[in-house]
Amino acid sequence: EVQLQASGGGLVQPGGSLRLSCVGSGFTFGSYDMTWLRRAPGKGPEGVSAIASDGVVTYYEDSVTGRFSISRDNAKNTLYLQMNSLKPEDTAVYYCAVVVDGTTIRGHGTQVTVSS
Repeated sequence: EVQLQASGGGLVQPGGSLRLSCVGSGFTFGSYDMTWLRRAPGKGPEGVSAIASDGVVTYYEDSVTGRFSISRDNAKNTLYLQMNSLKPEDTAVYYCAVVVDGTTIRGHGTQVTVSS
């Protein structure tokens, strides 16, 4: 069974930083592209960032470019999202996701709240 578990969220002041982690199991982690999604209150899910299986190719949504950094450690089956210069509009539940056999699997999310 494919499982993804995100962690590292919390309450942070504007301008602060957080590092999210996502541990994957039940699939060959290093063979799959991985994605971070977020869902803000009252809004639909939004793709934030993605990384290729080898960690070389990355994608960032415009609003997070220059502030967020995605990375992965395939030896640890772990995906990361370093979030700097956080803004109130970054407040959301953050999820990691993977497409396996044509099915998008999204793990339990972690809440990020940016507020003074």
